Amino acid sequence: MKREIKFSLVFRDMWQSAGKHVPRVDQLTRVAPAIIEMGCFDRVETNGGGFEQVNLLFGENPNKAVREWTKPFKEAGIQTHMLDRALNGLRMSPVPDDVRQLFYMVKNAQGTDIARTFCGLNDVRNIAPSITYAKEAGMISQCALCITHSPIHTVAYYTQMAFELIELGADEICIKDMAGIGRPYSLGQIVKNIKSTCPEIPVQYHSHAGPGFSVASILEVCNAGCDYIDVGMEPLSWGTGHADLLTVQAMLKDAGYKTPEINMEAYMKVRSLIQEFMDDFLGLYISPKNRLMNSLLIGPGLPGGMMGSLMSDLEKNLESVNKSNIKNNKPLMTQDQLLIKLFDEVAYVWPRVGYPPLVTPFSQYVKNLALMNVMQLEKGKTRWSMVADDIWDMILGKAGRLPGKLAPEIIEKAKQEGREFFQGNPQDNYPDALDKYRKLMNQRQWETGDDDEELFEYAMHPAQYEAYRSGKAKVEFLADVAKRKAEKNAAVSQPAAAPPPVNPVAASFTLPATPQYMNVDVNGQTYHVTVNFGNSSTVEQTNQPPEAPASPATKTGGAGTDVLSPLEGKFFLVKSASDTALKEGDTVKEGAILCYIEAMKTYNAVRSECSGTVTSIVPAPGDTVSEDDILMVIQP
Repeated sequence: MKREIKFSLVFRDMWQSAGKHVPRVDQLTRVAPAIIEMGCFDRVETNGGGFEQVNLLFGENPNKAVREWTKPFKEAGIQTHMLDRALNGLRMSPVPDDVRQLFYMVKNAQGTDIARTFCGLNDVRNIAPSITYAKEAGMISQCALCITHSPIHTVAYYTQMAFELIELGADEICIKDMAGIGRPYSLGQIVKNIKSTCPEIPVQYHSHAGPGFSVASILEVCNAGCDYIDVGMEPLSWGTGHADLLTVQAMLKDAGYKTPEINMEAYMKVRSLIQEFMDDFLGLYISPKNRLMNSLLIGPGLPGGMMGSLMSDLEKNLESVNKSNIKNNKPLMTQDQLLIKLFDEVAYVWPRVGYPPLVTPFSQYVKNLALMNVMQLEKGKTRWSMVADDIWDMILGKAGRLPGKLAPEIIEKAKQEGREFFQGNPQDNYPDALDKYRKLMNQRQWETGDDDEELFEYAMHPAQYEAYRSGKAKVEFLADVAKRKAEKNAAVSQPAAAPPPVNPVAASFTLPATPQYMNVDVNGQTYHVTVNFGNSSTVEQTNQPPEAPASPATKTGGAGTDVLSPLEGKFFLVKSASDTALKEGDTVKEGAILCYIEAMKTYNAVRSECSGTVTSIVPAPGDTVSEDDILMVIQP
């Protein structure tokens, strides 16, 4: 009998790799006892990454969710681990140093044992503070190597990175094969190199199934000395998710390894609950394509966790492209056609922006940049015409050191826009901010929470936290669920054969127009929600609370130059609650940033095309806007 191999269930990542959302806290606490009863997991992934932002988006307190979800595992002696994005904490953009320090104190107090820290650029400078902060908070510091496949990312590259992290104090190393494109032999060599020099350092392997290498890779890393394997389980294994527990256990048993036995009765309980949660609402956000494995993913190397939300994003982008096609009497594009164009553009963009490892947030940045290029080219515009500020920060070095060199065309565009490259420590760009957020909470009479957990949440996700506190997030989420259910029911009830439309291009793009009505109770206030199949849902409140969410579709601009939304997303005047927002009556100069559209997890700056006075601001912060909606009016 060979060594023992231990399993970790990546329950959070299973959901985000398949779709957009994760279970509610009541669902999590229902499934936890059955997971424990399975008796085969030494570790469970409970939080981190986008998990808490998703909680906020559907109106749930993420701190309550983490505390209640981790508690039963702690009591059962199962270690819990979270995903930490180093400089970016739990979000897509860099985090001030004092917020990062508080992060680990809060998560340890909430019951999380292990901080799995990665830098999306593999810049060890960004990971180093996390090692210190995690250990000071009483957590195990597990540092990750973000695996990708390029001329730069070699076995020697990753071996050297692992040794640097261990020298800095990392307790464990994670081989984070986030797209599943690591080649099995090379991964085995990396683990072998680590174990031959540092046999006492535990190694954990995380991979996605997508392109099909993962099972072979698991066997290779185990043969090289790996200690823990991340697994998923039906009905959310495989596809853009992870290798299935049953397959991995059977394979390793056959290879002579000692593996934990599985209580199959409990396994079936968990399997049934996962399906129940999907049938409730989570399945509405899971594309059937994400349940399939696809060798096309070898080329673009996009991570499984991102593919879950990508298909949802593509629905909106496809609608935008096809609206333009209808206007120009061009044939409609299918989702598959858009996906192939996107994959081809990722292959074009990736080396030109310095080969950042394709992991959050930089996988999203590369994907967003590629998608914007595709959309602009389809509309007759030029490449690189829409580059979000966060993406510029990556290009300029403000988020860390890029592994490769930038293409001359990117350097030239930066010069044309007067942007400066940064060579220093990325953390220096983001000053401490907790005092600002503490002051804002005091002004709003909001409690900072046990162990300052609410203060942390506000500082980490300011816009989403405000939408959660106001009740707006829950209203919009429930309205979106109702809309999706209505669309699904309408599709099911469609007759088998319909008469041919008068205009095949436009008519085939039009959704059924039957509205749905619902009442939503949020914090004692009743909202009447009308869900349409078009671009917006109308929200009204029957009890007239002080802050009623307004729909942009009900507002209009005025005299002057209209500022139009360049894409669909959420409208914000500022990226941070501590920034000063533009207001009606303010004067602006040509090229000045007016506002932001949050789309595909990045803030896209909208700049003024003229100088003048802002005479009207149409949407309210947090409102969902469609492409070409009027955002502001400027009187030259």
